[in-house]
Amino acid sequence: MTATSQAALRGGPGRGSPSPFQPFDIGHATHIAVVEPETAFWGVVRKDRLTETLAGGELLDTYFAKAEAFRREMDLLRFHLKPSAVYFNPTERCNLNCSYCYIPESMRRNGQHMDKATVLDALDRLHTYFRGHMPEERLPQVIFHGAEPLLTREAIFAGIEAYGDRFRFGVQTNATLLDDAAVAFLTARGVGIGLSLDGPVADISDRTRRRWNGGGVFDHVVRAIDRLDGYPGYNVICTMTTQNLPHLSEMVDFLHDRRVPACMLNVTRCTLPGARDGRGDDGAVAAAYIAALEQTHRLYRETGRKLVVANFANILIAILAPTARRLMCDISPCGGGRSFFALAPNGDLFPCSEFIGLPAFNGGNLFRQPVQEILESPPFRLVSGRKVEDVAGCDSCVIRHFCGSPCPAEAHEMNGGMEQKGAFCHFYEEQVRYALRLIADGRHEDFLWDGWDEGTEIACAIGAL
Repeated sequence: MTATSQAALRGGPGRGSPSPFQPFDIGHATHIAVVEPETAFWGVVRKDRLTETLAGGELLDTYFAKAEAFRREMDLLRFHLKPSAVYFNPTERCNLNCSYCYIPESMRRNGQHMDKATVLDALDRLHTYFRGHMPEERLPQVIFHGAEPLLTREAIFAGIEAYGDRFRFGVQTNATLLDDAAVAFLTARGVGIGLSLDGPVADISDRTRRRWNGGGVFDHVVRAIDRLDGYPGYNVICTMTTQNLPHLSEMVDFLHDRRVPACMLNVTRCTLPGARDGRGDDGAVAAAYIAALEQTHRLYRETGRKLVVANFANILIAILAPTARRLMCDISPCGGGRSFFALAPNGDLFPCSEFIGLPAFNGGNLFRQPVQEILESPPFRLVSGRKVEDVAGCDSCVIRHFCGSPCPAEAHEMNGGMEQKGAFCHFYEEQVRYALRLIADGRHEDFLWDGWDEGTEIACAIGAL
């Protein structure tokens, strides 16, 4: 992948051309950010040089030389991608009843399963679609998702075995069914594995992630983490709620102690009312989140071993190299229906798994219609056409292309329409401020995967003047 790296400016003399930049306070003692919102071109400058920097100099000269290229890059990233991944939901059912789940309870209790023949048929059709526009050397990605995909273990393992040379596979699981045999099968084939755990001890984690009878699953997940020790291709997702916010830094300690290579500290997606009950206040979420990130840094400095918080790393990359970002939630339009889509067990396609259970966002059926036709359906266009320029408040926000105003599903269901914001505007703003503070202090590489920029090109790098 080729990406643009827009490096931080430490300051410099300014004169001449009028400035298209807007100042953005990052809460730093000596530095402030300046951003050109349309192209996401930015710099970090000394506060005592802000006026002269905005008046002219190398930053402006570089912007005017590069602006059109960056504008084309953002347009390509936002409006001209084709899907390269699918969230494959082989079952609607789950053996857990997590408090914030976005899939309706009736589906999780009594929903459909795919059998082996249906999984193989679906993979064949998906392979045909992806090969129509992706180069041979690039494999599309299939993430078995849910509800709980390992309830259909025989079927999805057959699919992984049959199509292992045609897709990159991943499995997102609650880990209760991830026994020794399953771990051996998945790790031998290089399958990405995502687990879910919401706290460093059972009393905290089991408050939100529990069985239908109310029993917790903390011990099951910890055993799965122990089985995966040393496997580089797994991560742990922790969903931030009012129940675990005071313990996020302890959660970081817990995961680091167990040599987990990466995690995600995710906000609660407020698509369904149940999730909104556990939603934390923006300020409290941001404070706990940033404290947890700082804890990962302390642990890295002490041990030399990183625990990458992948969703934050993606925000950093969105600033440093927009086209290199790995997750497509923090962009507008989001990746739903553009860089990925979701497959339900009956073959229906939705822009994202967040929309499964919302019939109005069913774009068509994989077994009856061409995928390209479904991608152009009104439900998909409603999601892929949601732009920050059309969201009140986001339209004038300086950092709109670092955040993307997620999530369209919760904006629609919680706040009444695609033109509304999602649930965590202030949290995303504070996350970007923190990322820019790290860049100003030269600490940002400590929060990223080693080698994250392989295959990128530096199109713009301005150092201290």
